[in-house]
Amino acid sequence: MNDRAGPELVVAPPGRAAARSGYAVALWIMLPLFLLGLAATWLVVSDPLRAFNNGAPPVERLTFERRILDDTGIHLLVRAGGSEPMTIAQVQVDDAYWTFTQNPPGDLARLATAWIHVPFPWTLGEAHAVRVVTKTGTTFDHEIPVAVRTPEAHSSQLVPQAMLGAFVGIVPVAIGLMFYPVLRGVGSQGMSFLLALTTGLLAFLFVDSLEDALELAGEAAAAFQGHVMVVLAAIVSFLLLWVIGRRRGTPTGLGLATAIALGIGLHNLGEGLAIGAAFTAGAAGLGTFLVLGFTLHNITEGIGIAAPLVKEPPPLSAFVWLALLAGAPAILGMWFGSLAYSPHWAALALAIGAGAILQVIVEVGVYLWRLDARWKTGSVPVSVIGGLMAGLSLMYATAVLVKV
Repeated sequence: MNDRAGPELVVAPPGRAAARSGYAVALWIMLPLFLLGLAATWLVVSDPLRAFNNGAPPVERLTFERRILDDTGIHLLVRAGGSEPMTIAQVQVDDAYWTFTQNPPGDLARLATAWIHVPFPWTLGEAHAVRVVTKTGTTFDHEIPVAVRTPEAHSSQLVPQAMLGAFVGIVPVAIGLMFYPVLRGVGSQGMSFLLALTTGLLAFLFVDSLEDALELAGEAAAAFQGHVMVVLAAIVSFLLLWVIGRRRGTPTGLGLATAIALGIGLHNLGEGLAIGAAFTAGAAGLGTFLVLGFTLHNITEGIGIAAPLVKEPPPLSAFVWLALLAGAPAILGMWFGSLAYSPHWAALALAIGAGAILQVIVEVGVYLWRLDARWKTGSVPVSVIGGLMAGLSLMYATAVLVKV
């Protein structure tokens, strides 16, 4: 019998093995980044692209983001695009060259902004054409269809804007929620009708938000890739809210009503941005009829929020919270829109709202499918079809009052 023991198998402690694994992962993260840095350094230092330079001027882009008309003349906020810094050399107004000042002065780097101040004596009610000429001779045109004095944006307007935002945001949603006692008297088919009505309301808001977002994205600087930004923001918003909303399973009752209020609130935030910017620019005739139209339009949103609460009555404080969640963002939107508006920010807000509304549409649809057993037989309840048509028609009819 051989008493000599064979070679022993040495096993590294678990802590040491984990450390070695961590070092290996860090190495394989740092090595590609180091090689990328070397490649970028070589590209900058050696400049191999100069062999393709045929003397053509660089591509330049200029986006007009804001316009102010006051006693001192015309003031334009512009954002530069293109691949290289650009220089504004001349400014024409109605085909005549005018002196101008630029703040900040100097070349405009990619995506940099500057104010152009032109002491032009504009005429109330008339149209004016502004042309900006760069050092390379490239021209960019901006039209002023009707010249009107721009209202000054300052802190004293915050309270009136808050009152207006509450009137078109919080008040109508609260009025819609007050229909809750009436909604509780409906049966199962009435409940299906209300949920389908909510889906129709949200479907209209989704299309409206997406359309407005894409329109504003077209006004933003090309470098922001506005239309791509809108689609990506909507998808990310949808996925994030889907994950958050599904932490405790499919939302019902107050959870579903909160999701609906959040989606509507994000939509109202984007709408508030556009209204605030238009009001500051003097381009929105927010008369009594238009404000009443906004109010009537948003009452239907309150009804949609109340629909999931029919079977599970919440405390009274929940209604206050839902009204604020859905309506208060309109106030914030008006403030930001009047003080610091940019088309790409408004487009982003509306895109996020569109993604949130789409997520709510899916949740309401799932809840509706689970509520009515007739779906499992392959038939579509008449109450659902009627609710969808009523929701879409109601939102379209009230939207006619607020589209200018």
